[in-house]
Amino acid sequence: MGQSLVLLIGILIFITFIFLFWLFTRNYVKKEYGIKMWKNGSAKLSYWQAAILYSAGLTFVTMFILQWVEILKF
Repeated sequence: MGQSLVLLIGILIFITFIFLFWLFTRNYVKKEYGIKMWKNGSAKLSYWQAAILYSAGLTFVTMFILQWVEILKF
């Protein structure tokens, strides 16, 4: 399998995990921090840092599971 195809699959998995993270946590985080703190910017920065970190980790695990079950070759 071509490297560009594996990279494309990895990016799509990453975007999917970010979307799911945002979908499941957006209302909780806004309620937890409050509207004033959320508009400040520091809460948003922490939120998106966590979203990127979790998504990257889950993408890494997913890619290696796909390699282990021999769906992807890289």
